Order: sequence, then structure tokens, then C-alpha cells
Amino acid sequence: MSRDAGGDEARSLWSDAWATLRGNRAAITALWLLVVMALVVVVAPFFLPYSYEQTDWDNIAVGPSLASGHLFGTDALGRDLLVRTLWGGRISLLVALVSTAVSLAIGVLYGAVAGYVGGRLDQLMMRVVDVLYALPFMFLVILLMVLFGRNIVLIFIAIGAINWLDMARIVRGQTLSLRNREFVEAARAGGVPAGRIIRRHIVPNLLGVVVVYVTLTIPHVILVESVLSFLGLGVQEPMTSWGALVSEGAQELETAWWMIVFPSLFLALTLFCFNFLGDGLRDALDPRDRSRS
Repeated sequence: MSRDAGGDEARSLWSDAWATLRGNRAAITALWLLVVMALVVVVAPFFLPYSYEQTDWDNIAVGPSLASGHLFGTDALGRDLLVRTLWGGRISLLVALVSTAVSLAIGVLYGAVAGYVGGRLDQLMMRVVDVLYALPFMFLVILLMVLFGRNIVLIFIAIGAINWLDMARIVRGQTLSLRNREFVEAARAGGVPAGRIIRRHIVPNLLGVVVVYVTLTIPHVILVESVLSFLGLGVQEPMTSWGALVSEGAQELETAWWMIVFPSLFLALTLFCFNFLGDGLRDALDPRDRSRS
């Protein structure tokens, strides 16, 4: 009976959150734009006549033109900029999603354990986080790239393994407020092991906060990858990303404006959409907003 009531309450909270989110036009528009963006960067390159590394020797560094067949123009090596922008979107979004998943796995586990166990272990674990916070984030990523080589897998691991600190602090704070709740006390009194309590009771009740923070973390990760690519430490030729394309376009800004404009528009639109979606989810999943409604 109580389990059914708890399940009905959980479904009600998520249904109310979805109803609130649907009423936020900016968030819903951003969500649909992200879906369309993801479909375009994944599917569209298969229907275009050029590959991301193919050179058109008759059209090197030409502007956008229907006559040449290059809607976004070409780069300094004669490669179609539209195809490279779409391929760059694949890499940037993939890095963002995988790196965010890595930081999510580490941060949620670390923060939940620290918050639930408490005491000296909590103090020790959070002092480790404070020490890592004191180290320059970008310097550590660059150091990892220099020491272990520049490949896309390392970019996933490096950004994700360092970007988990904020997640750990947020999860730890939420866990501190959950560990003394009635359902956790009942599970503890029933002899349920700590690991199962964290997995079955603590983590599911953190989903709202985690979902919101993930949508706000993804644009940050995209920017980090873009900065690394801009510095020449990201993906390597002939592969590309939005950050690498912006870096190339900045070098040709005076003679080939299109090389920086189109990748920058895709990058900026994606970042704005994630930020609008994150704000909408934060408002929808805020229990204070639901209690006032």
C-alpha cells in the first residue's frame, strides 16, 4: 500500500514537472532544436556529395555558392565546410555526452558515499575535492593531453575525469538532507546494507537535481573541448570539431569570413539551447515551484 502510494507520488511529481516544462516555450523550443541538431549532424553527411576530408581542387577557399555546390563554402584546403561543420558537430556532441557521463558516474558515486557515510570519511573525501578545486582545471587537462597523447578517447576521459567535482559537491549536499529521511531510516533499521540504500533510495531521489545539472554541464564540456581544439590540443586532422573549425576560421578571418561564421553559429546555437533547456528543467523540477502552484 505504502509502496503504491510512493510510486503514485513519484509519478505525480514527474508528470507535474513535465507539465511545467511543456509550459516553458523557450525550453521546449530548445529541446526540439537540439533533437533536430542531433539528427542533422548524424544523418545529413550521408546525403551530401563530399566527405569531410575530400578536397575540391577547383574550389579552394571559395565562399558560399550554389554554383560551386558548396553551400557553406570551402576551407583553405578546398574541403566542403558544410560537411566538416556537421562532422565537427558529431565530435563536439559526442565528447560532451561521453565526458558528461564520465563525470556523472564519478560525481554521483563519490558525493553519495561521502554524504551518506558522513563523519571523518566525508571530511576526508571533501578535502580531496577542495585540493583538486585549487588546481587549475584547464592546466590539468592540457597536461594529460601532452603526457598521454592527443586522441579523442583521452579527451573523453580527461574532461570527464576532472569535471566531476561540482557534481560531487551537489550530490553530497543533497544526500546529507536525504540520509535522515523516514524511508532511509526505515531501510537502515531493517538491516539493509549501506550500498543498497545508496543505490535504491539515495540515488533515485537525486535524479531531479542530477538531470538539471547534466543539462548545464554539457555546454560547459563543449566549451572546454572547443578551447582545447582552439589551442591545437583537441581532435587532430583530418577529423575536426566545432572548436577546431573556429580556430581555423579565426586564422582566415580577413579573407574567408565564412570559415568562422558557420561553425560559430552552430556552436552558439547548441550552447544556448542547452542553457535554455537546463533553466526550464530547473524550474520544472524545483519542488518549491510545484508547492506554490
